Amino acid sequence: MQRKLPMLAALFLLVAPLYAQEGSSAGTWKTWFIPSGQTYRLPAPSTYKDEIAQVLTQQQKLDAASRQQIMYWNAGAPGYHWQHLMGQLWMNDASNNGALANMLLSVAIYDATISAWDSKYTYKRPRPYVADKRIKALIVNSPSPSYPCEHSVAAGVAVTIISHFYPNLADSVQHMAQRLMASRVAAGVAFPSDTKAGFDLGKKIAEKEIEHTKDFTTKQVWDGKMPSEPGLWKGKYAALPLAGLNKTVVLASSSQYRPGPPPDFAKDMEELKKHKPTFNSIANAFHFASESVWEDLLEKKIFENNLHLNPPRAARIYAIAAIGIYDGFSACWDAKYIYWGIRPDQYDTTFQPVLIHTPPFPGYPSGHAAIGGVMGELYAYFFPAESDLFRQRAKDGAESRFQGGIHFRTDNEVGLELGKKVGTAIINRVKNDGADHN
Repeated sequence: MQRKLPMLAALFLLVAPLYAQEGSSAGTWKTWFIPSGQTYRLPAPSTYKDEIAQVLTQQQKLDAASRQQIMYWNAGAPGYHWQHLMGQLWMNDASNNGALANMLLSVAIYDATISAWDSKYTYKRPRPYVADKRIKALIVNSPSPSYPCEHSVAAGVAVTIISHFYPNLADSVQHMAQRLMASRVAAGVAFPSDTKAGFDLGKKIAEKEIEHTKDFTTKQVWDGKMPSEPGLWKGKYAALPLAGLNKTVVLASSSQYRPGPPPDFAKDMEELKKHKPTFNSIANAFHFASESVWEDLLEKKIFENNLHLNPPRAARIYAIAAIGIYDGFSACWDAKYIYWGIRPDQYDTTFQPVLIHTPPFPGYPSGHAAIGGVMGELYAYFFPAESDLFRQRAKDGAESRFQGGIHFRTDNEVGLELGKKVGTAIINRVKNDGADHN
């Protein structure tokens, strides 16, 4: 068996890229916030011969720490670690820019990746391990050309966008990017000039897209007024009351699919009070309240389908999902602050929700249900063989808010339907981006 292991590893290195990597056509896919990938085509690279010695020197200096960096930064698609970092940032961002920052990171990485693929197959620069047999590929061989480095492209985008929205992290993300770029050279898959060109390309496109979206977040200031009529939501603090005014990406406006006004919640309240929590219902309520359910599921499916080895495909999925969250959030918050739908524990002050904390914003429609409805449709489009799983997960998420006692069933049903409409609109848009025809 020990003799077979090297052969199996070598076989995997040979066949994995054949089914996993995107070809030259990805450079023609439609972009979101730049005219095309070709618009930012890089100048032709200079000769790589002078850089061979630099790569060899880096490989000779490898130690345990640098090998660990190679493995760490090679995990997942080029945007993988940056997506995780942004997920931690924007979900704890009380400003009105969190959803925009999250969306912009993913979309800019996608647009920059498409531009990188245009340059890659225009110049077809060989990878270092192909250019000189003394250089070893220390990770799964990438069949795409070397220039520019796709991981450095994602890093250039991430450093620029995170530094813009979260300036206290500017130094930290810059150091992270430097370690990433060094790891690609030491791994034998990029020349130093590939990493610099990639980082600069990502930075340039991110700057353009920050400028393009500068007016997406409303500049209006909330006057602090809450409705005084009985039967509406009230609170000491209203979270993001103007988010429904933000400019959307696919939807014509946040109000495009605005649902009708909520009913009187008397019957909903009666149903909720009759509900008897069980171990499973409580577990489901806390699961969707405390975990990044949709983000974790997407990562799992990307890995299961080997799409982490296919940077354009992975970047496309991340971008579409992030747009779904952004437009879905904007549409839901539009309805929340149009109707100021009351929460169960305000409708009946004797009612005690299962979940300890009731969110500081109106209940109708449910945000969890709306985003779940969007994601259920988008994931079914990404991975059609498992469409039933994703749509059921969306229903489970909507039901969890009823089980937690913080939403009426009507909130969840209307939110789920709103999310489905948003998801369908996004799918209809992206079906024409060129990726489905390859």
